[in-house]
Amino acid sequence: MTKKQTGRPCGTPLDRAAVARAALDLLAERGADAVSVRAVADRLGVRMNTVLWHVKTKAGLLELMADAIVRGMSLDGLPEAWDDQARELAVRYRRALLAHRDGAAIVAGTYAAEPATLSCAEALVEALRAGGLTERDAAWACFTLVYYVLGLTQEEQAAADAPAAGLTRALATGAYPELSRSAAHLADTTFDERFDYGLELILRSLRERG
Repeated sequence: MTKKQTGRPCGTPLDRAAVARAALDLLAERGADAVSVRAVADRLGVRMNTVLWHVKTKAGLLELMADAIVRGMSLDGLPEAWDDQARELAVRYRRALLAHRDGAAIVAGTYAAEPATLSCAEALVEALRAGGLTERDAAWACFTLVYYVLGLTQEEQAAADAPAAGLTRALATGAYPELSRSAAHLADTTFDERFDYGLELILRSLRERG
């Protein structure tokens, strides 16, 4: 049986899952800047309108991709304590983002009201509510944790392409004395340690608030 570029057998109906797979394959090969409705259609060997029928817009395509990325995050086997649950969810979220080239950049640019994304948020808010947070505090703390993970992971994934020469030149002028004294730590790329440090700061604040 002959197949399309993506390995989808000829004659197989195109669905949202196939669109997401093709988009993620394109992401893995060429990065976030290369992702477009037209590029996904070309990869699938179909017309743009066929892809648009499933995703409606470029934003819809990105939301579908974001949800597929988050779907790689398991919600099973979480610890019992609410703060350990929140920590583990943040760790798994970061891991799911790192599993895809430019994964954080794709997810950060969306507001996907899709099943996997909503299930992740549900689990995190449930854990925070179990810690005694009000409905508002739990919702806003969920945003805080998600934004923290997205921001640091996006920096981590871009670090290989971000030369430090510009920062070094700027600090050499002497115009930023405090930054100069902390330069070794600003340039530190031990993202696992930075992630744990920031996550613990957030969780410590939430424990005091709960």
